[in-house]
Amino acid sequence: MLVDAALALHDNRLEIAEPLLRSYLKRDPFDARAIRMLAELAGRIGRNRDAETLLRRALELAPGFTAARANLAIVLYRLNRAPEALAELDTLLADEPEHVGHINLKAAALGRLGSFEDAIPLYERVLEQAPTQPKVWMSYGHMLKTVGRQADGVAAYRHAIALRPALGEAWWSLANLKTVRFDDADVAAMTAQLARDAIDVADRFHLDFALGKAWEERGDADRAFAHYAAGNALRRTQIDYDADETTRFVDAIRATCPADFFAARAGWGCPSADPIFVLGMPRAGSTLVEQILASHPLVEGTTELPDLPVLARRIEHYPAGLASLTPEQARQLGEDYLRRAAVQRRSDRPFFVDKLPNNWAHVALIRVILPNATIIDARRDPRACCFSNFKQHFARGQAFSYALDDMGRYYRDYVRMMAHLDTVQPGRVHRVIHEELVDAPEPTIRALLDACALPFDAACLSSHRTERPVRTASSEQVRQPIFRGGDRAWRPFAAHLAPLERALGDVIEHYPLAPDFSSAA
Repeated sequence: MLVDAALALHDNRLEIAEPLLRSYLKRDPFDARAIRMLAELAGRIGRNRDAETLLRRALELAPGFTAARANLAIVLYRLNRAPEALAELDTLLADEPEHVGHINLKAAALGRLGSFEDAIPLYERVLEQAPTQPKVWMSYGHMLKTVGRQADGVAAYRHAIALRPALGEAWWSLANLKTVRFDDADVAAMTAQLARDAIDVADRFHLDFALGKAWEERGDADRAFAHYAAGNALRRTQIDYDADETTRFVDAIRATCPADFFAARAGWGCPSADPIFVLGMPRAGSTLVEQILASHPLVEGTTELPDLPVLARRIEHYPAGLASLTPEQARQLGEDYLRRAAVQRRSDRPFFVDKLPNNWAHVALIRVILPNATIIDARRDPRACCFSNFKQHFARGQAFSYALDDMGRYYRDYVRMMAHLDTVQPGRVHRVIHEELVDAPEPTIRALLDACALPFDAACLSSHRTERPVRTASSEQVRQPIFRGGDRAWRPFAAHLAPLERALGDVIEHYPLAPDFSSAA
């Protein structure tokens, strides 16, 4: 049977299997098994929306097709549609309540929605049935770390490493806590794994990032930089990023949205003042700003919400397509944002923080669809900020961060975008300078609360005592009192940072202000 031949090719020869399946389905379009196989092929090459369409067709033909429903749950999770994935998983678990794969995916989906306390016991159920799965131990560690159970998280990561010593992501997860110091045995173990020929690319670059931190802790900047550079260079080969595209995007916003653009759209959008957008560069202090705000009784901290970029992709020819929006479309997009964000909310506090830093690219969109939202720009010294990004391996996104010249150009484009908004919408963005925040916390925090139209609350001055889940790389740092120190970390590496400094240009000397970009397009 042709479908069996395709199945035999399924894992190793996708380019052959797909035409075989399509040919077969032309003759028998009602074979749910073949449709599911074609969906799996689509998912393997990242065509998740095509996979979803095919899987829904398979379930339409065979509603009891459990394997197709399980695939659909995975695809929905990959598409960042966790509530829909959970609905499919609940259907599956009703029939297969002890299915370890379904339980594991449900735990991950709950974690994505911020239901960490519900996810943790599910991971524990999985580990009871499958105690030798290192990646499950690692995921369990992620959840424990997020809710502040650092010692338990470290133990889970260590258990994952004991099961699979080459698991680079578990080593990096320990490094990423920022508060764990590797001993000599750890360094020797990581070095030995890195020296092996048969090691996955992902394990290799994670180990390099972790060893970079280990040698930086020991004061050996050159050896640390060699590992950071190797990890970044290898990760860069896995990423499609074009710095020119980011520059063209900022050019397009500046051309599309002059001052009269916003004047003509006064009163547009959804009038809600609920969202507080904390944006800027990653590693610029946005998690600390969110933690301060979430310590206020009127503000809920959520996470880095993906919703604004999703809405931007709905606008045809974005960003130039902003000029074609109607008042009704602008209002609808603002309301859609609030509906999507509501999935992540866990309290009835009137305001919430969306701290996706990359939302700086969408400040014009925010001003059109949510004109009463607060925008906070968290800004940090360019060399300190960019080098902190260079040392960081991000689980997803931040494709600009794996080369020093890409990083410098990205920071410069970010400053250029925000300078434009300051010019055409003066006073609409409140800027928190990280060095000012750590040097003079109280006046900076009072100004921040004023910008958000919030009454002063003393809890914001001791935000490290606020107990809440924190998912980002700064999760453990924001659980400590505000301190200065990280802003000097780049200095021992100064001899290696020439590509970064060239790309940043006069942004360095003008910080914390912006250069004059008025002559640029």
